[in-house]
Amino acid sequence: MTYVDGFLLAVPKANLERYKAMARLAGDIWKEFGAIDYVECIGDDVPYGELTSFPRAVLAKDDEAVIFAWITYPSRAQRDEILAKVMADERLKSDDWKDVFDGKRMIYGGFEAVVEL
Repeated sequence: MTYVDGFLLAVPKANLERYKAMARLAGDIWKEFGAIDYVECIGDDVPYGELTSFPRAVLAKDDEAVIFAWITYPSRAQRDEILAKVMADERLKSDDWKDVFDGKRMIYGGFEAVVEL
């Protein structure tokens, strides 16, 4: 079964083009090191729920878009190897992302696939 890293974050709409450029670079690097897929999605139908919702989870403001992203790997072991290489890559050492989105409101985690069709 594959392994998945999932992400949820809010990006100011004014920064979306910068975010997309950063995501393309990151995706290229993840794929270069062996990730199966790298997907970034901008919320299109993500209503603000009464108790829970994607926007609530990241405290999204009216001028922000919700980003839902995932990276898939052949296994947890390969994910750990790939992630170590990605984090050491000089192309991602910049702190420019701090001007693009608030990393303190990003939610992320690793998941073992249990159903794959």
